[in-house]
Amino acid sequence: MGLAVAPRSLRAIAARNSFELDGNSGKAVSAVAGLIAVASVSSGAQAQQSSLPPVNVDAPVERSRPAASKPTPEQVRARNALRRAAQRQQAQQQAAAAAPAPAGAVDRNPYADPAAPYKVDHVQASGKFPEPMLNTPKTITVLSKEVLEDKNATTLKEIGRSTAGVTLGSGEGGNAFGDRFFIRGFDARNDVFIDGIRDPAVSIRENFFTEQIEILRGPASSYAGRGTAGGAINIVTKQAGDVNFKRMDTEFGTDRTKRVTLDVNQVVDPSFSVRTGGLFQDANVAGRNYVTDDRWGTFLSTKYTPTNDIKITTNYVHTDLSGLPDFGVPYYKQGNVPVTSAGIPRGTWYGFLNRDFQTARQDFGTATAEYKVNEAITLSSKVRGEHSLLNYIGTLPQNPVTTSPNPLLWTTTASAQSRYQTVDVWANQNEATFKLDTGGVKHTAVFGVEYTNENISIDRYSGLASELAGSGFTSNGALSGINLYSPQSTYVGGFGTPTLTGNPTRYGVNTSSVYVMDTANWQDTIIVNGGIRYDGYNMSSSTNTAYLKMNSDLVNYNVGLVYKPTSIGSIYAAYATSANPFGSELDATGTDYGGVPANTTVLLGPERNKAAEVGTKWELADRHLLVSAALFQTTKDNARETNAAGILTSGAAYKIQGIDIEAEGKITDRWSIFGGLVLMQSKVTQSNIASNLGLQLANVAHQSFSMLTKYKFDGDWEVGGQAVYRSKVYGGTFAANTGNELPSYWRFDAFVEKKIDKNWTMKFYAQNLTNKLYYDTLYRSAVPFVAVAPGRAFYLITTAKF
Repeated sequence: MGLAVAPRSLRAIAARNSFELDGNSGKAVSAVAGLIAVASVSSGAQAQQSSLPPVNVDAPVERSRPAASKPTPEQVRARNALRRAAQRQQAQQQAAAAAPAPAGAVDRNPYADPAAPYKVDHVQASGKFPEPMLNTPKTITVLSKEVLEDKNATTLKEIGRSTAGVTLGSGEGGNAFGDRFFIRGFDARNDVFIDGIRDPAVSIRENFFTEQIEILRGPASSYAGRGTAGGAINIVTKQAGDVNFKRMDTEFGTDRTKRVTLDVNQVVDPSFSVRTGGLFQDANVAGRNYVTDDRWGTFLSTKYTPTNDIKITTNYVHTDLSGLPDFGVPYYKQGNVPVTSAGIPRGTWYGFLNRDFQTARQDFGTATAEYKVNEAITLSSKVRGEHSLLNYIGTLPQNPVTTSPNPLLWTTTASAQSRYQTVDVWANQNEATFKLDTGGVKHTAVFGVEYTNENISIDRYSGLASELAGSGFTSNGALSGINLYSPQSTYVGGFGTPTLTGNPTRYGVNTSSVYVMDTANWQDTIIVNGGIRYDGYNMSSSTNTAYLKMNSDLVNYNVGLVYKPTSIGSIYAAYATSANPFGSELDATGTDYGGVPANTTVLLGPERNKAAEVGTKWELADRHLLVSAALFQTTKDNARETNAAGILTSGAAYKIQGIDIEAEGKITDRWSIFGGLVLMQSKVTQSNIASNLGLQLANVAHQSFSMLTKYKFDGDWEVGGQAVYRSKVYGGTFAANTGNELPSYWRFDAFVEKKIDKNWTMKFYAQNLTNKLYYDTLYRSAVPFVAVAPGRAFYLITTAKF
């Protein structure tokens, strides 16, 4: 039986095409091969059955190939030139990442709008918040690196001082003198996060290593875990990037201020880069005598991308803040004002130069591994280790004697206050992010598990008994009869060497969490998100003689709906819950302050918070200006309070509602703004103390406004300023029941900036232009004291970028 064989020329063409065709070539070649096979079999069968005469096919004749000709010298030179050009192009591409960046692109915030750096488009937690800010059904205030610079906000405390809707809180006898914030009326001192992991240190935080600061408003337990009744603060650290740059800022100012920061990024090779920086500051505090504010620190960040699908980053930060602490001035109850508003000089300091000191030190490191399995699945794992120390001996001016009509004769008691607090944290956070389409709906789902171990030790110095140890305000180490107008005790000595008591209050917290979230986007018109989180909160409290253990199971959720009538606008509604377990304020040593002493006999259930929010967001001015407005209401049930018999109970409840209006970005190519207005109402709706019913909450500015703005003129000049307003703040435990208040105030800042050339910039900054006397915090007790805010100061800042 004879078979027809395809000529060799046809076979060669099929073989050659099999290498030249695209991804569908396999199917095409198979089809061609099948046709050839069918033709072969059919022709053989037909050769036997057909009566037609056979067809003879001549075998193809092999043609002789021409002899290869030797290239001419011109052809050799041309070929070599092409090779050299290709090699140069390849070398340029490899070196592109390592080339210095243009001055305008140096250390740019990767989350912000490049054309409008006041406007941030995304928050750091891209899995939990996958949509742009416009599509996110939640009020989130994000201060970019450029906003921090133009506010001259070198500490987190300054953010609380100059951001609408955030109020500073006071350190007290039973909790630390560190960063304490109230967001939408709720204490958030234990709701500070660094790169998405909780930092329970309640320390004093610098900003030199900070890329941006994110303030989530409203309950956020499904995102962040326990607490977060009013919101949470997330500090985003600087990370290694893909462009070489060097930046140095030097600052000289009034009050002997000297400050230098350095930030350097180096691309070692296309897959590995390093970023490092440092801080040095030597300064006093404007408007306050003797107080010093010295700081130094460093950070180191690396990024390694061995493949396009794997990224490994590390980050380490060390900060050391020290100086003479400022625990404020007494409150003049007869006049219902601080003594510095009743004739006492604003700079008067009541500490002891030969005894008082303060140190706030932090070390934390983070390692993150991210693996992109495919276009739909990304896995990530983050590990954090932290050690922090808050160590101080300070002086509280309390219980003033102001019966004389002459302020020169007023006196106070200088009461000692001390703390030696260490915090150690180990945390592991693992997430799987899934992106998929279902019937035209794009989903971004996150499944996460998290484990955190927190260990806190709070000791105090012996010989310095104060209200913290229950000895009242004339304790050992305190001096009475101190002249309010001119303290005679500033240089007093003979204190000896302070020693720790050796009997600290120790807290151990183990939290195991699991959460799932999903964001569904239908044609960028309707966006729905929701999530649920479980936290197993296991806590122990101990001293040398007592031990206590308690557990809480917390389940919280959130749901949000966004409708976009146009591509630049959204309307949304959201609902969320959160919970504060008993004893979750880990800097506190008493139940009145949120802590759980080891010898307590009262164990209460968690406080429960619920919030609803409706709002709208719009991107205007060619989408470089984000404007938002929201109505919100948050309620707290099972709230803790001390009843008339002095027993801690959980029968209270209260409600906060208000409006939040914000704007950030560029109005025109030359005019940038960042700020907001927050108006709130609060009311105690349930209390074991009848006189508390209907009262508004203490420690909260119910009306606040802030606006940062700058305008760019020809010749690379920029002129800007900031206005900040705070309404009255009333004293009390949780209800405004003491009658004490801090007055409202306006504060104004201004700056002028000149870009000398592509590398050098100079800025003249004026803080508190009118030298307004205003106050940060009010201590809640029957004999309160207040913290005086900084006075007028001037700074000259030089920035070099290469």
